[in-house]
Amino acid sequence: MYSRNPSSYTPLRESAWQKNGARSLTLGLDELRNERQIAMFSQKDSQAYRHYEEKVKRLVTAIEPILDLSVADTMTFLRAESVWGKINALLRSPCLRKAATSVSLLGADIPALYEFLTAPASSILNHWFESEPLKATLSTDAVIGTMTGPYTPGSGYVLLHHMMGGTGWSYPKGGMGAVTQAMAAAAASYGAHIFTNVEVSRICLNGDGQAAGVVTSEGREIKATIVMSNATPYVTFQKLLPQAALPEKFQAAIESINYASPITKINVAVNKLPNFLADPCEKENEPMPLHQCTIHVNCENTEIINQSYNCALNGDISDRPMIEMVIPSSVDPTLAPPGCHVCLLFTQYTPYHLRNGATWDDKTKENYAKQVFSNIEEYAPGFTDSIIGMEVLTPPDLDEIFGLTGGVSLA
Repeated sequence: MYSRNPSSYTPLRESAWQKNGARSLTLGLDELRNERQIAMFSQKDSQAYRHYEEKVKRLVTAIEPILDLSVADTMTFLRAESVWGKINALLRSPCLRKAATSVSLLGADIPALYEFLTAPASSILNHWFESEPLKATLSTDAVIGTMTGPYTPGSGYVLLHHMMGGTGWSYPKGGMGAVTQAMAAAAASYGAHIFTNVEVSRICLNGDGQAAGVVTSEGREIKATIVMSNATPYVTFQKLLPQAALPEKFQAAIESINYASPITKINVAVNKLPNFLADPCEKENEPMPLHQCTIHVNCENTEIINQSYNCALNGDISDRPMIEMVIPSSVDPTLAPPGCHVCLLFTQYTPYHLRNGATWDDKTKENYAKQVFSNIEEYAPGFTDSIIGMEVLTPPDLDEIFGLTGGVSLA
């Protein structure tokens, strides 16, 4: 694993430099460096940021055990009508007991947890900070991969969720495919048989209504005592199972899930690194620390992000989408030939259904990619000319190719 430090880089457009002279915001594991970076925009925020991170870490410590709870344990606790019934549920489940203990230890921080679980990210960040580049950068973690904006109630939880699992993000050597290959090798070492490019057409049920295996699109039946699915609930419960197999209330709950995705992924091969005006390369095409970060483009102001969100709600494509760029080849030389790089662009907001019946045809995708590249050009001139190959995956593409209902993305 290639660790990343710093972890976040937000360049400002040249027109913004005149306001206070600050050109970019870089955040990472170095607390003192974070303070110096934030102080370029606000001395107050530079002091508040450490306290903000400490508060969030306490909330994360409390809520993380809840994610380990099984549905059965949770429902047993919630359905228990008496105090003794709830106590008995706690005694029977170590995970439930750990979760209850961790939340109870929050004490005076319980109102803060409630705020993160229910409030818009903008309200939380406005409470803590005053500088827009910092608030907008943090807002990206509250909206990434979701058809919600920074002012949407509940987006505060997504912000909190992205703090879980540790503070360091890493690139796996060989790319994300190396992770699945390692998983496959581990499973095979325990006797698993793996079939690829084989579509499951339905899940078989026995006389008691329990899953008993699957049938492939080629008609082959594979029997099993347990069937696990990582497809979306829509695919698993509405396409692979008979409609009468599930209780009506459960079926209604599945049907009510909103799968709207705002994501268009653009994978780009370039013959040189992006060279940002805010922080030019010290040596041509030589990676700098900022190149290993998540690079936030069009993220110097929360309102820019919100305007892009509002465009998507109306079925329109924003002329200034939120763009998260990562360049894993800046730390992993196995991903590209010498001197070249892979540049992955996670862009939003792009609606699944365009206004007035327009579709994501090749021309629309090409125009959108050009718009994204034009935006990047404002921060890193020459980016477009460096492109030697690209792939554009819109929400309908993600749905059709990968079976991600609605193009839904788990970021």
